[in-house]
Parts: sequence; structure tokens; C-alpha cells
Amino acid sequence: MSNHSLTPIPMVDLKEELALVRNPILASLTEVLDSGEYILGTKAAQLEEDVARYIGVPYAVGVGNGTDALQLSLMAFDIGPGDEVITTPFTFFATGEAIAQVGATPVFVDIDEATYNLDPSRIEEVITDRTKAIIVVHLYGQMAEMKSIMEVAKKYQIKVIEDACQAIGSEYNGVRAGAIGDIGCFSFFPSKNLGAYGDAGLITTNQQSLYEKLMQLRNHGSEQKYYHTLLGMNSRLDEFQAAILLAKLPYLDIFLHQRKEVARRYTESFHQQLRPPSVPQNRGHTFHQYCIELDNRDELALELNKHKVASAIYYPIPLHLQVAFQYLNYKEGDFPIAEKTAKRILALPIYPMLSIQKQAYVISIVKEFLESNR
Repeated sequence: MSNHSLTPIPMVDLKEELALVRNPILASLTEVLDSGEYILGTKAAQLEEDVARYIGVPYAVGVGNGTDALQLSLMAFDIGPGDEVITTPFTFFATGEAIAQVGATPVFVDIDEATYNLDPSRIEEVITDRTKAIIVVHLYGQMAEMKSIMEVAKKYQIKVIEDACQAIGSEYNGVRAGAIGDIGCFSFFPSKNLGAYGDAGLITTNQQSLYEKLMQLRNHGSEQKYYHTLLGMNSRLDEFQAAILLAKLPYLDIFLHQRKEVARRYTESFHQQLRPPSVPQNRGHTFHQYCIELDNRDELALELNKHKVASAIYYPIPLHLQVAFQYLNYKEGDFPIAEKTAKRILALPIYPMLSIQKQAYVISIVKEFLESNR
């Protein structure tokens, strides 16, 4: 291992990114200040148009955050009490939370061992006459097996919501995340591959009727000021965050390319000792996270921390074992692949500006740990 003394290496370094995009961001923010438009202004409208074009859909709706995007999508389909929504137990809590918040019941299906995404072969066995939708999570920046999922959804006439909060720019058979299902949901949390400097989110769709309904739902169910035809939410994309995202959007593909390069170097370094992330031929992984699996995950995390290198566990407890979902009456052993993965998975630092030197330092610590624990 290199003895070279390095400053701490975080999971994500937004300060390095800011050094590159500071001037366009400041210019964009100044335009908002000068305009006097702060809510539902021209920046948010422009971002909706530009992201829709990037994703490859006709419609996009800016909202407050990724969680709201999920909840509003369910509301757009009138999903509520008595309804069931199928999803994965191996995801961030918001995926299941949004289902519960509209009064519906989350129904979990175990994951595919290779990609960590929802296993399509298990969906049909949990479909009932109360099943109204599937929320498909494109975890870590890799899209799920959408062809099989869409076939099942069509067969049973159920809606498909893509939770693409970690997957902007990811592809499946050349089609980008958020353009295949009925609705796509995106988060622009600061650490995402396209991140704001606060909370922000967006919904995409190919359907004009859904677009028009979502535009109302995000604004208190109102199409005309003070006239409310629906019960909606206050979830409008902030004009300052839209300005920041507009300034960063032109850099997105460059940043995604750099993430893939960081991932490639990790994979080349570890492939003989660890199973690298699986990337099927028809997918374009954008590596929001780069995760490895090992039995002594916690010990490696401690070793990295000792050398001032960050790591993270996404996610330590599957949703069906969370205290908040005890009422669903799932138990340990119900989803063995998700449970096993939660005990073994570890994310390593990955961000566009991670230098080869810093990454080599991370790699050296991991390799030395693996060698000494063979």
C-alpha cells in the first residue's frame, strides 16, 4: 500500500465539481434574482423541456424531490387504500414509503442476485386483483430487466413507474431510464449523478393526459389559480435549483463517462478477487454507486475508515424488515437474496473528479485487506 499521505477521500466530492461549474451556476442564479421569478418560472420550464429531450420523452414535470415524484405518480393513477403496488425490498426507504403514504400496500418481490434489481420472474406470483402498479427501481445506476417487466404489466394491465432516482442517463437497449414505463421518477439530491444544491426532482412521461394531471397535482390540484379540481400537493421545483441544474446538465454526459472510467479501474483491479458489478450487454450502467460484495464487509469498512477513506452501505436493512413496515407482517427469510446482499454489500468512493492517484490509494487498501483475509 502506498504510504503517500492523502487528504480524506469522501464518497462524493461536490467541492471539486463546483470548481468546474461555479461560473455557469452563478450566472444562472443571477438571472433568477434579476428576473424576480422564484416559483414556476422560466428556469424550471426550461429544465423540464431540456431533461425531457435528454430522456427522450415529450413531457417532464419538475417537482420538489424524488420522493414527491414517486408519490405524485401514484396519485396520478388514483392509487390509494385497498390497492397494492409491487416493488423491491432492496432500495431506499422512499420507494416503499411513497406507496404507504397514498394508503396503498407495498408488496415486495426479491431481487436478481447479479444486478440487485427486481427479479421479473417473481412478479406474477404476487399479482392479485388489487395490484395496480409496479415500481421498478433502477438501482445504483443500472436499469432493471424492463422488457420482461413491461410484458407482465401489459398482460395484467397494471401501470409501471420507473424509480430512476439513481439512474439518469442509464440505458436499456438504447432507451434511457424514464422513457419505457408509464412514468419515470428522478431525484436531483446533491449527491446524485445530476445533483442540485438542495432538494429537487422531476417526473417524465410519454402520455399527455398524465402530464396534464401531474402539472395540477404538484400545484395543489390547481390548473387555474385558486380553482382546485384535485387534491394535490405543494411540490414545485424551486427556480434556484432549476437554474443550478440547467447549468450542470450540459456536463452530465461528461460526468457519466468519468464515472464509468472510475468503475472500469475498480473492476480491472478487483475482478480476480471479487465479483465486479454485473453489467448485462443491453444495459448502460452509469454507476451512481460502485458496490462490491464480501462476507467481512464491516471489517473492510473499518479498515478504509482507518485510512480516511469513506465507504457506505446501500442498504443495511431491506424494506420488509424495517420497523416502519412491521404492519405488513413480513419476516426474516422472506426475501433471502435481498437479506444476504444487505449483509455483504459495500459502496466505494465514486465521483467524476476522483483522481487516478486517489483511486489507486483506495484500491491498494482494499487489495491489501483482501490478501490478508484470504
